[in-house]
Amino acid sequence: MRYLIALIFALWGAVASAQDWEDRRVFNPGASGPVLRILSSTDTAIFAPLIDAFVQDNPTVGVEYFVTNTGDIDRRFRATPKGFDIVVSSAMDLQLKLANDGFALALRDVDHPPWAQWRRSLFAFTAEPAAIVINKAAFAGHAVPQTRQDLIAALRERPEQFRGRVGTYDVRQSGLGYLFATQDSRASETFWRLMQVMGGLDMRLYCCSGAMIDDLTDGTIAVAYNVLGSYAAARADGADAVQVILPSDFQTTMMRTAMVSAQTGQRDAARLFILHLIAPTTGADVLPLPPLPSGTSDRGTIALEPALLTFLDKLKRQKFLSEWEDAVIQQ
Repeated sequence: MRYLIALIFALWGAVASAQDWEDRRVFNPGASGPVLRILSSTDTAIFAPLIDAFVQDNPTVGVEYFVTNTGDIDRRFRATPKGFDIVVSSAMDLQLKLANDGFALALRDVDHPPWAQWRRSLFAFTAEPAAIVINKAAFAGHAVPQTRQDLIAALRERPEQFRGRVGTYDVRQSGLGYLFATQDSRASETFWRLMQVMGGLDMRLYCCSGAMIDDLTDGTIAVAYNVLGSYAAARADGADAVQVILPSDFQTTMMRTAMVSAQTGQRDAARLFILHLIAPTTGADVLPLPPLPSGTSDRGTIALEPALLTFLDKLKRQKFLSEWEDAVIQQ
């Protein structure tokens, strides 16, 4: 039997290495102890300093880090929950559903603020607002939009300047994009007017923030809506080219969360990683993303609560996507 188990794990490793990933990296490859397999939506360049600090403190532990988009994380992990020890994602709703469906291990002895965790199974460690990010050159000599209504006015005023040069998430594929879009739609009808205007300008659709920021930086697009401002701010190569705008009408802030697989074979090492991740000083020291606010969550932060699951209902999701496609895909 033990030989069969060994063969299964060997075959899983071969399959995983053959799959397409946005990135895959091994940290501390010579570790003599357990190897944590982390499935994540956070770009390696951003998350690597935190992993480096972890393996420095825990030199016997290795880490294999896999990066893919938020929607893909949910699908892959549900299909192979034994294949990964930790899941890190910015799609709070999908993470909460995974935890509710029994995929997360409860860490009863891990202390974290009640508003930043769910049943000691899902732990938030950043608070990142959705932003309007612009290419500065496209707005030279023009007012920079500070609200969604300002952005609508700017796009209507210079349609040929922006045709084919505005972007946002493809919410059919991106879990984070879907989360931001549904939360925006609950906050204001302005969201739907903006989608119609952007759709009329042959809007580009993206899987993830990094790709949008790449195109903003080189001028392929002039405006990205609901992109993670934290990613743009962390990209030194785009600092002179782009500007991050946190809309003054209302903000939508997600909390990046992590959980341990209920079927992990590395419970002790996974628990140590979660403790390292949520330590109050960790983010400020090595993670170039906004840490959780001290005390209580800020106004505008999406709460870790059952209401998050509303738009994951099959019929509600179908209805929302149908309305979104009608607004965005105008052909």
